[in-house]
Amino acid sequence: MADTTFNPDLKNLLEGEAGEKNISRYSLVSATAKLAREISDEANMEGEILTEKPVSMALEKLLDGEYTIEEPLEIRDL
Repeated sequence: MADTTFNPDLKNLLEGEAGEKNISRYSLVSATAKLAREISDEANMEGEILTEKPVSMALEKLLDGEYTIEEPLEIRDL
């Protein structure tokens, strides 16, 4: 049986500080993928070899508050 627990840090990112809905999982995945692509592309342009996965680096930056995710108004209240 797979472990269904969710990373508490990601839960805080999704729900916000007071537990209110902050962003959707779709927005988190989309933003993480876009940021990971930017990290990867930048490393390739500079000829840098990454020792950590770009997705892990992107999630770390989001959790550290270096970037914020803003959902479009159309999906914010779904």
